[in-house]
Amino acid sequence: MSSSQEIRVFAPATVANVACGYDVLGFAIDAPGDEVVVRFCDKPGLHITKITGDNGKLPKNPAQNTAGVAALDLLKHLGMTDRGIEMEIHKKMPFGSGLGSSAASAVAGAYAVNKLIGEPLTKKQLLPFAMAGEASADGAWHADNVGPCLLGGIVFIRSNDELDVAQIPAPKNLWAAVVHPDIEILTKVAREILPKEIPLENATQQIGNLGGLLCGLIQEDYGLIARSIHDVIAEPRRQKLIPDFYKAKRAAMGAGALGFSISGAGPSVFALCEGKESARKVVEAISKVFSAVPLGNQAYISKINPHGVHVIGEKDAKH
Repeated sequence: MSSSQEIRVFAPATVANVACGYDVLGFAIDAPGDEVVVRFCDKPGLHITKITGDNGKLPKNPAQNTAGVAALDLLKHLGMTDRGIEMEIHKKMPFGSGLGSSAASAVAGAYAVNKLIGEPLTKKQLLPFAMAGEASADGAWHADNVGPCLLGGIVFIRSNDELDVAQIPAPKNLWAAVVHPDIEILTKVAREILPKEIPLENATQQIGNLGGLLCGLIQEDYGLIARSIHDVIAEPRRQKLIPDFYKAKRAAMGAGALGFSISGAGPSVFALCEGKESARKVVEAISKVFSAVPLGNQAYISKINPHGVHVIGEKDAKH
């Protein structure tokens, strides 16, 4: 068992798909993110005692809550469902944002409980439990948010079914500019508007772009990264869900972005940039477009977050 009786963890937002890597590529950013607190208690089982930041939308029943499902699956796997654990969930990013809100809660739930009970599993071994938690929210089995949220950095998923994932090195001066406009797009809705079949020409283009992006990241070739950040499958269909999407894209590229696309299912958008100053200029240009709609928005710049979920506070039995 852990020497700590209470643990607080932070799970970061993530950018999934990264334009050409639909369901197979994602990266973590520094903020925003969710926090989960877990502590031992005398009453057997897992109990969600407090949820903040959700406007009353989330259930406290662990079997119906993203963080709860992830933690319960882990405890079942370890044969520890009778262990008394209380959980608090503090939502600090909006629902349906395209920033991996469900994934952050699921990752935080699994990781916090694993830490509390003495870390029997590695981060990578927690993947299926976190994925089960996220799947309970959006019905899809994919690791492009959960993977980077849990492991940190840029994560490539060769297979979601086999959970074959690899961390891709991030160029030292690569920054992300992320803007979340104040509208909500549910992942299920965003998936429903995608075609069930795509032309061979589009598939070939997308594969070429994904391969180019991965090579560009590994080789720190910003020119190749810029030539590769293009989505010919999801973006053309999903852009209509985001007001003035192409205006925002033109503004970002005009301000010096390497590339621009939708973060996950949207409505958040992201741009990759070379350097912090470039990211600042780009995020201001994007935010200005949404503000003119008018649409409230939150803007972030971040290097690729190499850490993923991590502990931000502990208390021992004396507290």
